[in-house]
Amino acid sequence: MNEGIQAKYDALKAHIADQGRVIVAFSGGVDSSLVAYVAAETLGADALAVTSGSQSLKRSDLALAEQLAAQWGMRHRVIVTDELAKASYRANPVNRCFHCKTSLYDALSRIAQEDGFDCILNGTNTDDLGDHRPGLVAAADYRVVSPLVEAGFNKADIRALAAQLGLENAQKPQAACLSSRFPYGSHITAERLRQVEAAEDALAELGFSQFRVRHHEEVARIELVPEELALAVERRIEVQERVRTAGFRYVALDLGGFRSGSLNEGLIDAVQVFESVAGH
Repeated sequence: MNEGIQAKYDALKAHIADQGRVIVAFSGGVDSSLVAYVAAETLGADALAVTSGSQSLKRSDLALAEQLAAQWGMRHRVIVTDELAKASYRANPVNRCFHCKTSLYDALSRIAQEDGFDCILNGTNTDDLGDHRPGLVAAADYRVVSPLVEAGFNKADIRALAAQLGLENAQKPQAACLSSRFPYGSHITAERLRQVEAAEDALAELGFSQFRVRHHEEVARIELVPEELALAVERRIEVQERVRTAGFRYVALDLGGFRSGSLNEGLIDAVQVFESVAGH
């Protein structure tokens, strides 16, 4: 382990150790996995990983979270949060993540109060701070601690340390919640979430590594890493048939390729302009 990563690892352990008894918001992604792993390593039974098994989390990610927690011998609890019951969430406004994270952190805060935990930790890292992230507002509202930010971890650092520690999901592709596949203003339902999940499961079974299926009503817009675009063209009939089986009428391949948060394109500047104007 190089000195830079070792120093950040030591800082992460020290910061988590200072938090007392903690709950980790644990999705099965590599970011929250690293926090959960180090919390279990540092605090033992004083750390509890909690995963929301709501419809916006892929069933494969829920299964992975349960598997990892069991491997680490970490206390783990699965809950189901109520975001889909909220009209403000189903309407899919530009601050949708605020409503989702508010549901999550409210549930975790209640667990903390009932079971005597001191702090809630999440997997936010320094690379998250420049994107459109309304969920960070909810985290601030509930005084959620981001130990990866405090220790200076970016995404590359997280993957490097996770690999050094032997976490099997160290190179797991980014896996934002399924609701992120819908353009803002396009309503979200459990059925539509299952439709996207089925289409993405089909792409995984066909051998694609990193992808998104963006839901544009009857159209599924597929984003793939550039090196797999040729494979999609080569297997276009099979791709089309499998994705249409999920409930789409048309299947489109985005020539721009995969990019995390593509539905935020143009939005960040607009939000910043609005906030600037509102502040005057």
